[in-house]
Amino acid sequence: MPLDLRKFQGVKRNTLNTINIDPLQTGGKLTPEARAALIQWGDGYSVCDFCHGALDEIKTPPIYDFVHEALPEFLGIEHVRITNGAREGMFAVMHALSQEGGWIVLDENAHYSSFIAAERAGLNIKTVPNSDHPDYRIDPDDYAKAFEEVKKDTGKLPVLALLTYPDGNYGNIVDTRHVSKICREYSVPLLLNGAYAIGRMPVNAKDIGADFIVGSGHKSMASSGPIGVLGVKDEYKDVIFRRSEHFEKKEVEMLGCTARGATIMTMMASFPSVVERVKRWSEEVRKAQEFSAQLEKLGLKQLGDKPHQHDLLFFEAQNLYEISQKAKDGRYFLYNELKSRKIHGIKPGLTKFFKLSTFGLPKEELRYVVDAFADIIKKYQ
Repeated sequence: MPLDLRKFQGVKRNTLNTINIDPLQTGGKLTPEARAALIQWGDGYSVCDFCHGALDEIKTPPIYDFVHEALPEFLGIEHVRITNGAREGMFAVMHALSQEGGWIVLDENAHYSSFIAAERAGLNIKTVPNSDHPDYRIDPDDYAKAFEEVKKDTGKLPVLALLTYPDGNYGNIVDTRHVSKICREYSVPLLLNGAYAIGRMPVNAKDIGADFIVGSGHKSMASSGPIGVLGVKDEYKDVIFRRSEHFEKKEVEMLGCTARGATIMTMMASFPSVVERVKRWSEEVRKAQEFSAQLEKLGLKQLGDKPHQHDLLFFEAQNLYEISQKAKDGRYFLYNELKSRKIHGIKPGLTKFFKLSTFGLPKEELRYVVDAFADIIKKYQ
């Protein structure tokens, strides 16, 4: 059945000319340089024109320099590859380390893709619980408890531990050094999921003590996705990046090649700006804290860490939920009210619980968003 192209006529992405507070998008907004690269390199895989069998070895455009020099320095780790997203990086590590009957320990706040990657890799899953409402904190010492429980039940320690830094729901920052210390004591390698960290805030795998680290280009590195990065310590290089027996230049866990074309070119184009913005992280945290405080004055409640240390914020809004029970548009009233004010990012239908991000937004735009919430609440009172 042919595609009806008339359905595309007049359709525009609804974030154009809006204030975008969607946590999935604030850190992924393209720089002007990346937008130019998107047009120039948008045909198919494009960079494959220059490939002689290994994507990371392409010298022109300078992918080799990016992958083997710039990114390792940026991430504080010896070896880096580009992936098709954070989940692909996580799966590559899990699959390479998996053993029959093997276990992985991960935090309860982990993204669903962490669980699915572990399932696909054939690993059994043990979770480190969070503290539940309202903080949802992860206690680093509970990793040791989880390791002991797995050892008691199976006679073996887990093959891998995973920590989400920060988690994608509440934006909580766990003491990574404490977790890595425990992992070293038990000789369990640590994988850090930094999908909402790398490209937004300073992250150094060596300082943290992580053996593996993954990031998301389309969430946090101003890249056209899906695209991610995977960092690996030198001692695991041959395991994670093992070569095919049939195609000597192809790495098995990477399925030969990963992100190519516009995705990697936009990541490279944005990289200088990303490096610079990471230096301003403390300013981003202050803006998030101020924004949260202003919304709490309106009757909303921020869940998760306090004082908050990340731009991703999760709110409980009982007052907005009560309005939705009587408003003409029901539970869609908040989305429609924000849309009419050219504010994008809170999913349609959410009123009682929702998350948003303040990353990269100037203070005047954040003030406008606060005023919009105040106006909406006043309107329905």
